[in-house]
Amino acid sequence: MMNFKLEVCVDSVESAINAQEGGAHRIELCNSLFEGGTTPSSGTIISVKNNLSIDLHVIIRPRGGDFLYTDPEYDIMRRDIEICGEYGVNGIVIGILMEDGEIDVERTAKLIDLAKPMTTTFHRAFDMCADPLRGLQDVISTGASRLLTAGHTNSAFEGMELIRRLIKKSGKKIIVMPGSGINETNIQKIAGNTGAKEFHLSGKKAVESGMIFRRDEINIGYTPGYSKQITDIQKIKNIVDILKMI
Repeated sequence: MMNFKLEVCVDSVESAINAQEGGAHRIELCNSLFEGGTTPSSGTIISVKNNLSIDLHVIIRPRGGDFLYTDPEYDIMRRDIEICGEYGVNGIVIGILMEDGEIDVERTAKLIDLAKPMTTTFHRAFDMCADPLRGLQDVISTGASRLLTAGHTNSAFEGMELIRRLIKKSGKKIIVMPGSGINETNIQKIAGNTGAKEFHLSGKKAVESGMIFRRDEINIGYTPGYSKQITDIQKIKNIVDILKMI
């Protein structure tokens, strides 16, 4: 039996269904992946939950940008966590920093208590903290179940050495899950070099729009209007197969 777990990050119902079909063990649902993920709409959460038989975790992030939140933004996070609980979500994904780059232990711990019995992952806000080893202990002290990190770099492959140290130092106190830039070409090496048992990736591919009439000279927002990124079933299957062989 495979000892590894694969979490797939998605921003749509279609991608969530594809990830499940590909063999993912868990979904992290976001909006605006190009901003690193923000809280999805209630409608999206409900629809994804209704189409899944695997666990669903939802990111609680009221906006893009930094992880220093105002009191009104913190209130939004509290309310979104309550909504996730009402919808039967299995876990939430959060991350709060203080202005000096330390983990905001107090406010994070309060959200984790509010979320119970949902589990909590502390996301890659960790990669923006001042000191990763001190940050690890702070995240553990909040009561989080899991820590998502690229090892204080832009990709888990680059951050393998620190991820290995974090996993060793954390023991059984928290699950350290590598994420960012993981794919078929590097997951075996990341697994072998870090000792990680859970992995986070998106496995996306570009899909052309079905629109026949087009205005290519106009962009709505920051992304092209006639293509989208969705999770590729085959990519997820390939990665699951690789993990089974390790």
